[in-house]
Amino acid sequence: MKLLTNARILTMDHALQEIESGWLALEGTGIVALGADPVPEAYLARAETVEDMGGDLIMPGMVNPHCHMPMTLFRGLGEDVDDRLYRYILPMERALVTADVTEVGARLAALEMIRGGVTCVADMYYFEDRIGAVLDQAGMRGVIGQTLADFDAPDHGSWDEGFALVEALAERYADHPRIMAAPAPHAPYSTGVALMGRVAEWSEAHMGVPIQMHLAETTAELDWAAAQGSSTVELTDRAGLLRPELVAAHVMYPSESDMDLMAERGVKVSHNARSNGKAGRGIAPVTALRARGIPVGLATDGPMSGNTLDLFSQFAPATMFQKIASGTRKALPCVDVIRMATIEGAATLGLSHRTGSLEPGKEADLIRISLSDPRLHPIYDIYSMLTFATLPSDVTATMVAGEWLMTDRTCLRLDAEKALADALQVASRFKAKIVEIDRKALSE
Repeated sequence: MKLLTNARILTMDHALQEIESGWLALEGTGIVALGADPVPEAYLARAETVEDMGGDLIMPGMVNPHCHMPMTLFRGLGEDVDDRLYRYILPMERALVTADVTEVGARLAALEMIRGGVTCVADMYYFEDRIGAVLDQAGMRGVIGQTLADFDAPDHGSWDEGFALVEALAERYADHPRIMAAPAPHAPYSTGVALMGRVAEWSEAHMGVPIQMHLAETTAELDWAAAQGSSTVELTDRAGLLRPELVAAHVMYPSESDMDLMAERGVKVSHNARSNGKAGRGIAPVTALRARGIPVGLATDGPMSGNTLDLFSQFAPATMFQKIASGTRKALPCVDVIRMATIEGAATLGLSHRTGSLEPGKEADLIRISLSDPRLHPIYDIYSMLTFATLPSDVTATMVAGEWLMTDRTCLRLDAEKALADALQVASRFKAKIVEIDRKALSE
């Protein structure tokens, strides 16, 4: 048994229990008990190790329910170019994204997330077998979503090939304690009703496995659906994919009836405040979605879109956008922001029975946050402090399934220097391709 003592504990359990000075007892991969000081003699007698947390905050590891990890390699590219997706990203993906490149980008992402207090991530990209291997090596928890679409993808050329990749992933990770494989149809407009229907059939045979998809993300998507006499949410429902397993990313433009239908079908949502704001898309109706009982997790999106992969960078934009839209400070309180980053985020992935809160019987997925910086004081409201003042650099240690993945800001499973060096080497090839694209555009 391992004891963590002298800790300020934020449980994020149903009662939102806070312990000013307490302890946690860990055994194997899970939490056995926790409570306020003093530590019971029975646990002290059984403890093999006792670690003094020095009054630091211990809280659940954060859950990022929508990410494109390998796109760390596209971070900061074409920031102020409206058509950067078609000018740069898609051509570069087709020309340069290989299995090896994907692994390099994913490793850099895993390093960043561990250092930023993210312990669980739902990824959606290509060559997800490599991303699963990276998450396994890093010790993180995750859902690896194989992208399916009707456009040319870097790792498959047909629907059948794409589904074969999904099946291979599902078989490979069937019994993995931390990683789950899933299909990830890109979006309604890039798959169509037929492919969404095929994913729905797969889901019927794999109940409880999350499905990741962008939904109601852009006005172009709404126009595509309107041309078929429907909303994009209604088309998704027609295909049978509006179901409890669906984790819908963005959901920027749902109608009132769309949201009612999503609530009725049990759909979950991943909210990407920073990415949405940077793209100039407006403000997602998070308050209205949650008011309908729809679980909403706080996500980063890909690092091309949101730049950072820590959730601290999402906290302030998420609540401020809702306050602006509602015209009141009361909208999306700080406690709800932290819920969305922990237990509610876990619920979007169907993992709230395992992670997202600190409770006996759950996995020991937690982070240690130093409270030593003057920027964090005084603390009248711990949720406000986390939302508006805390930085990823305040995270000093990260644990998943009872194992420290980082202590004293040093990652224990990943070689940080090599991860960065490999990424910069790939970036040099990307830079050359950017120059080539720009030269071609000037000559036309």
